[in-house]
This record gives sequence, structure tokens and C-alpha cells, in this order.
Amino acid sequence: MCFPYWSLIPFIGLLLAIAILPVQAPQWWNRNSNKILVSVITSLPVLVVVFQCDPHLLTQSMLDYFSFVTLIGALFVISSGIYIRGEFAGTPLENTLFLAVGALLSNIIGTAGASTLLIRPYVRANHARRNKTHLVVFFIFLVGNIGGLLIPLGNPPFLGFLRGIPFLFTATLLPHWALAVGFLLIAFNVLDQYLFLQEEEKTHGHVIEEIQPRRRLEVRGAINVLYLFGVMTAAILSGYLGWPRGIQEAIMLAMTLLSWYSTPRTLHQANHFTFHPIAEVAAMFLGIFITMIPALEILHAQALAMNVTKPWQFFWLSGGLSSFLDNAPTYLTFSVMASGLVGGTVQNLRPLMQSGYGRALLAAISCGAVFMGANTYIGNAANFMVKSIAEHHGVKMPSFLGYMFYSCTILIPLFIIETAVFFR
Repeated sequence: MCFPYWSLIPFIGLLLAIAILPVQAPQWWNRNSNKILVSVITSLPVLVVVFQCDPHLLTQSMLDYFSFVTLIGALFVISSGIYIRGEFAGTPLENTLFLAVGALLSNIIGTAGASTLLIRPYVRANHARRNKTHLVVFFIFLVGNIGGLLIPLGNPPFLGFLRGIPFLFTATLLPHWALAVGFLLIAFNVLDQYLFLQEEEKTHGHVIEEIQPRRRLEVRGAINVLYLFGVMTAAILSGYLGWPRGIQEAIMLAMTLLSWYSTPRTLHQANHFTFHPIAEVAAMFLGIFITMIPALEILHAQALAMNVTKPWQFFWLSGGLSSFLDNAPTYLTFSVMASGLVGGTVQNLRPLMQSGYGRALLAAISCGAVFMGANTYIGNAANFMVKSIAEHHGVKMPSFLGYMFYSCTILIPLFIIETAVFFR
């Protein structure tokens, strides 16, 4: 094996920086130039080793990076051109239905896109509610993470698609998705109904009057739905028709430009659109895609020796790391590790699809990475974004540990059930 074990340190250091710096140095970390600086510093020692071992690995990783950022950017820009105006009534039933729709939509435009689009009308609808924290926490659970399992747009399984996994493999995880989403919707409705009745009692029935919508819901910029469909179609056709690298990305960029120039600026302003979030993703993932090269190669080579062979092990290990690190590199790391068990390579994960055992491992990794990204604020980029927007609208959000109280109380029992049903 060409890569020394010390070459793992930059990758681990970068992921720790992503986890710690937003909490310990938020103002410094908020500047994208500092994120690029961290990416460059951690990448330099890895580049030296990669050029000595196999420069082709860097080329492949940068192509994956370009495809990944193109997809994320397209979803972000296009979804920001859709503005939902008006309100729905913030009752337990309508909130539950809204979260169900959000969970479905997160499969089409990605968890980040759906979160950007829906969090503001969701908070507006509940402006008169006294207890709002749980509303946003469950939004993060369902719309920002778990709901987006079925289609890899904007989610960690997209990295598997770039390395040979069929685009619609995650659609076969519908039973896993239905159990998780159904469990959370029921839990949310019970909790929201309980808190709503308390609010009604304390205000002598005035809450129900205050949360009635002042204006009917109206969707503006609906033309962007066609552009989103174009992005999704390009991704699917690229996988099944075997297009050369670049065609899919060109179509996605074309859809993005059409959206940008055909959407009135007033809609972007209404959504408080800026390029800062996507620039942040591009800055950090540049370093991630470089520094993870040695980690992928070492894990692939050591897969058998690590004695991690069962689906439940992959589910909890990939999920555990996704809780505190970013779920995209975690997904790819464990997919490569599973590929080593079935005779695949780092660059080609398709052998995982050639046996029931390989598909079971990939299902466990996909669910672990997507589901458990909801365990903490730092498990997924969408989590912090939703928290920030909610706080800007006056919602008192829990601390880091306070949020984990919700996730440990609600999500961990769900994941134990998922393990018993699907990953034994």
C-alpha cells in the first residue's frame, strides 16, 4: 500500500475543523476565505503523497468534485427562484402535512434545496405559536435529512452514483424511508397536538384564531420546477445511457443559467438569496475531496482486516460518523470499505450491486449516512442553515447539547427499530 497511515491526519483534521470551528470561532469561520485557507492547508501534505503514489487519483477526485458542486449549485440556485407566498394554518394537522410534503420534496430538489424553500413559510405559519422549538427540530429531522433518502440528488448517495451505483438504487429503500418518516410524523403530531392544546388552554382559545392564514398560499417562479426536472433527468440519463463526463454537468449548468436569467430578481430578494451558502460548500468540499483520497485507499485495502462485515455494523458506524462529521465523505468512505469486501475498487463501486450481500451493505450505509446526519447540528450543512434562518425569525433554538437531547430521545429509538427490521 503506497499511502502511509499519517496521510489520514489531514482528512481527520479537516473534518474536526468543520465540526469545531463553527462553534468555537463562528465569526472567523463565517468567512469563506478562511474555509478555503483551511482546505488548502490540509490539502498540501496530501497532494505531495498523491503525486508520489498515483496522480490519476487526484484527477478522478476532482472530476467527482466538479460533478458534486455542479449538482448542489444547480439545486440551490434553481430552488431559490421559487417563492412560496402566503401562509397555511399552523395547526398540528397542517404542520404534519407540511412536513410530509417537505420530506417528499427533499428527494426532488435535495435536502438543502427543500430546506431553503420551505423553512420560511413554515415559520411564518406558526408565528403565533408559543412553543416553536420542536417545530424546527422535526423540520431538520424530516426535511433536512431523513426525508431525502430515496433519490440521491443533493444527498451523500450521489457520490456513490458518480462511482457506479445506479441512480435509482436508493428508491429501493422505500420501506426503510416509510418506516422512518411515518414514525417521525406520528411522533411529531402527538407532541405538537399536546403542546397546541396546552397553548389553547392558556390563551383561552385565542391561538387558533391567531394562526389562521392571512393570505392564501401562492407559488411564484413555478417555471423553475421545469428546470429542476431538467436537472433530475440529466442525472438519471447520465447513469443509464453512460454519457461521458461533462454532458450531465453542461445540462445542469444550462438549467441553472436559464433559471437565473428568467427568474425576476424580486423572487431572489424575497428568499434572501445569496451565493454565500453554495460558496461555503464549494470551499469546504474542495479540501474534503482531496484529503479523503488516502483515507479511501487505506480503508479499501484494510477492509477485511477491520472485521466490519455486517449490515448493522455499517449502519451504525457510518451513521455515527455522519452525526459529527459531514455525511457525504462518510458515505463514500464506508462505501469504499464495503467495496473492498466484495472485490470492488475505490473508483468503481458497481460490484456492490452484484450480490445480495453487497446491496445489503450499501443499503445500510445509505440509510446510516442520510438518517443520522440529523443527530447533531453539524451532521449536515442544511441543519445549521435551518437553525440560522429560524433564529433570524425569532425561534429560540436549543443549544448543541439541547438539540442532541431531542435526537437521542426521538431518533435513537427509531434507529434501533430500523436495525431490528432491516439490518440484523
